[in-house]
Amino acid sequence: MSGLSIQSISMRFDLPNGESVQALQDVSIDLKAGELLSVLGPSGCGKTTLLNIVAGFIAPTAGRMMLNGHEIDGPDAERGMVFQQGALFEWMSVRENVGFGPSMKGMPKKNKVEIVDHLLDVVGLQDFKEKAVYELSGGMQQRVALARCLANDPDVILMDEPLGALDALTREKMQSLVLKLWKETGKTIILITHSVEEALLLGERLIVMAPRPGRIHKEYHLPFAEIGVGEDLRNVKKLIEFTERREEILGMIWDMEEEIMGRSEAVS
Repeated sequence: MSGLSIQSISMRFDLPNGESVQALQDVSIDLKAGELLSVLGPSGCGKTTLLNIVAGFIAPTAGRMMLNGHEIDGPDAERGMVFQQGALFEWMSVRENVGFGPSMKGMPKKNKVEIVDHLLDVVGLQDFKEKAVYELSGGMQQRVALARCLANDPDVILMDEPLGALDALTREKMQSLVLKLWKETGKTIILITHSVEEALLLGERLIVMAPRPGRIHKEYHLPFAEIGVGEDLRNVKKLIEFTERREEILGMIWDMEEEIMGRSEAVS
């Protein structure tokens, strides 16, 4: 079976004082190979916890996950992670960073060079391949992080707020790049974001999560990712349906935040 199946995942964190926090409760998602899912919700709804479970960094307290017919039970190169900060090796050049995964796999040098050069062309960094990472802008560093992830040829790419630290113009360019890579590579992508606009632009499927415990509140199937491939994203944002969905989801999250604030005031 091709694709990712998240089956009734729950996650409870036990605290030193004997109390516990239910971070996720009975979350189920089925993704076909090549789908692009964006996950949105207020702080504390378990978005990053869910991503870390899919990555294999932590084990859920209940439920299981299947990828292409086998169970996920830990980290593996079949799932690549792109963090908010690139998590790059600053002592290495751009070329060395992108080629790190293939090197660890013992790939022949000729093959590695071909893959690295191709990916640097794709992300527009061929002219910067011998530069040190610290010489690059934030947007360029995230391009390196994307290329490094793709060099391992994962089945699933997990992205945890990868564009959150970028300025508005660079972020828009990177959003276009993510859509381009999604279409060209056919990879399955799960993107975590706090931006409603970004979730709408980049998710052909969008899940809104509710907090305490983290759970799926609503799911959307959207046309904007397909429309945005090769299109100026500012034109996509002008579509009436885009505006309506944005306002609907903003109102939904605002109501959740108000409820959280009300609970906090009641406790205090």
